[in-house]
Amino acid sequence: MATSTDIAPSNGAPTGASTSTGSDYIQEQIRQLDDARKLALANVSHYPMIVQGILPIINPSSLPQLRRWGADFLAEAFAAPAMPSREKESLSLLVLGSIKGMLENPNEDPLVLRSIIQAASSIYPLVMRWVINNSYDTDTWERISAIKSHILRLWESPSPSIQICCIKFAQRVVLAQTHGANLDQRQRDGLEISLFLVPANHPLLDPRHLEAEATGLLDRMLGVLQDNSSDGLIVDATLNTLSILVRTRPTTANRTINAILNFNPLKLASSSMTPRIRVMVKSMEKTTRMLLIHLMKRDPTNAFNPRIQQYVERLMRSRAELLDDAGRKRALADQQAAGDAKRQRVASGAAASLPQEIPALATGPLSLADIFALTSNPPLRSFNASNVPLELAAKISVSTLARVDPQLLSLAITGIRDRLTLLETSATGLAMNPDTAPLDVEDDDDDYEPDFTAAEDAEQILNKLDNEITDRDVARVDAASLALGAFKLPAAPTLSSDQTVKVGQTTVARVFDMMQASEETAAAPSTAVGARKSGKAGLNRVAATSYDKEAWITILTRLATRSVSGLEDSTNDEENPATEEAEEQETEDKSKKLVKKEGTNGASPALSKPGTGPVLSDKVRELLFRYVLEDFRKRIDVAIAWLCEEWYNDRLQSQYREGEASENDQDRSGQDDGHYSTWVVKLLDGFLPYLHSQDNKVLTRFLSEVPALNEALLQRIKSLCRDPSMVTVALTSLLYQVMMRPPARDLTLDTLQEIWIEFEDARPMATKFLDKWRPGFVRDHSAPAVAAVPAEAPPEGPSADTSDGTPTAAPAPAVEAAS
Repeated sequence: MATSTDIAPSNGAPTGASTSTGSDYIQEQIRQLDDARKLALANVSHYPMIVQGILPIINPSSLPQLRRWGADFLAEAFAAPAMPSREKESLSLLVLGSIKGMLENPNEDPLVLRSIIQAASSIYPLVMRWVINNSYDTDTWERISAIKSHILRLWESPSPSIQICCIKFAQRVVLAQTHGANLDQRQRDGLEISLFLVPANHPLLDPRHLEAEATGLLDRMLGVLQDNSSDGLIVDATLNTLSILVRTRPTTANRTINAILNFNPLKLASSSMTPRIRVMVKSMEKTTRMLLIHLMKRDPTNAFNPRIQQYVERLMRSRAELLDDAGRKRALADQQAAGDAKRQRVASGAAASLPQEIPALATGPLSLADIFALTSNPPLRSFNASNVPLELAAKISVSTLARVDPQLLSLAITGIRDRLTLLETSATGLAMNPDTAPLDVEDDDDDYEPDFTAAEDAEQILNKLDNEITDRDVARVDAASLALGAFKLPAAPTLSSDQTVKVGQTTVARVFDMMQASEETAAAPSTAVGARKSGKAGLNRVAATSYDKEAWITILTRLATRSVSGLEDSTNDEENPATEEAEEQETEDKSKKLVKKEGTNGASPALSKPGTGPVLSDKVRELLFRYVLEDFRKRIDVAIAWLCEEWYNDRLQSQYREGEASENDQDRSGQDDGHYSTWVVKLLDGFLPYLHSQDNKVLTRFLSEVPALNEALLQRIKSLCRDPSMVTVALTSLLYQVMMRPPARDLTLDTLQEIWIEFEDARPMATKFLDKWRPGFVRDHSAPAVAAVPAEAPPEGPSADTSDGTPTAAPAPAVEAAS
């Protein structure tokens, strides 16, 4: 998903590109901007970053499509109710220059102007509050004043949409530059900004001048109603902005209500109205009526309510006379007398509508449908009734037989019977036509039929019968042809090492997206989830019992630690071209002792590049490292779970290497201590610079829950004492290790002694701890002795490490936590 860093300023299409290429380039930028907008809608904390990122693309030299998108986004961002007003206030100071530049452009797109005016409507009260609280900021007030002047000049624009946006801006100016309903406006936040917040001696804002300007803008808005304007869009927009003015600004309520009551929305109504004028009149009348009814409901004790009620009733009567009568249909004429006789004629003619006879059959060959057809309509005769489902046909037949007239049914049955009789008679007559019968042929000789073909013997007849295919054989052959045989997918092409690494990294990134998406959703209640949350399952828990955040974290940590377990060392060894079956079987038996052993003869190309160590697990570790540091205070549990998996895997690998070395009589003492010692120091170096004096619980939890402490970790904690405000955090975390982790007590007390020697600000608190746990140390190290001891330079945090985060000096053996 695109963020603000993906948004590149554009001053036009790429040079030398064709029209289609330039269009595709613009569409791609718009797509990235839409992705950034979706990100901001999902989390309002991204608005400041995205707004600052799009400011370069809304300059006058940018493409019109990008300026339109940027202006729309600014209007949406400052109107978003989810964003706190204080953040909007800080953000509004950054966009004033861009808004002023677009308003001063004489050839600016009307769509851009419309969105910019909407954004200025939301920004104006915020900037005014900023200027009230920061009277020194003259430049900001001059910019917003210039923006206000440009917008008020655009009010005369012929475009209705721009005029409507200017009316909204004028309403926000009137709200900000008039007195509120009560004196408690100072306690409110957001858009409740009025002249009550402006002190009388403000060097930039003169309350009298601001109130006079607001009164002039209100008169300009009400002038549309006082002149009985015929523009329905402008009138409706003005009426819709007056409701909040009447409710929140009592000083303007009387003038506003009087202007509404003197307005006649039906002035243009007449008998010769065009459809356009009719729609406009109905819209203005409805908007006026709904506004007045809303005012009466919001304030039942208002003194204007009797006048408003009379006005609404008069308006409804006028509407019924002018608008409803014009659209009413002509009244029905008087009915003739003896209306019952007419109905009697219809009733008596019902019997006459029955067919008197069945149509005769047509000449020529007849089908079964022709015999039973009772209608002569060709479309009905051509209808294929076999397409109707049997259940529906049966239901239609039963309901038809239940409602059919018995006389009509009897007539139809008689007609079909006559047709069948006629067909039988005609078939009997065709048996022997006396006019065409041959001479001297008697009836009893009709059975003789001479055989003019050559007689076939029995063998020929049997061969012919064998060659014939019966219907059953055809069905059997068809069924056999439809049977599916064995289907095998073709072998997938072999991926190169680079392709495999790229696919693996894409899969890991996808898993991280799933984990981040599940952070805001609650985990489904299950036994495994409850076990993980209660800490009973431990390292032997099943990772994928539920697809919540904890399950994805477990999968990722084990993917980083166990996916290439045992392959790190094999990539540096020389390849053995052949191995004996006994050695392979022995290696396989040993691999069962590991968490996950993939092989011993070399790393798979899917996990490592040629000549290098495995990269998939390192990529996962790097992503986990970045994920934890993005919000380390809330994700400290993820870091601890990851480091526990690293420590556990390092212990298993160490046991396996020791056993392998003892059997092969090899010395493996020169190997590294595993991934845990590297990443625990790197992770601590990552968030240590961002700790403050209130993070004692975060640091204490991290040190107490990691599975092993070493000298490199404690040296980082000692470096915190350089800052006097962090002395308490460092010593409190060390004291907790002394009290609750006996295996690490000596190493921690040694660090406390070094802190006492090197940092004078930490001595009072360190003295209290050392007197309890190592009595006599402070007494033995008096002031003269301390002065003679040269202070060692503590490590410089990450600068003392190598590029992969490992300390340059050989660390002391890690002290594991007590079980």
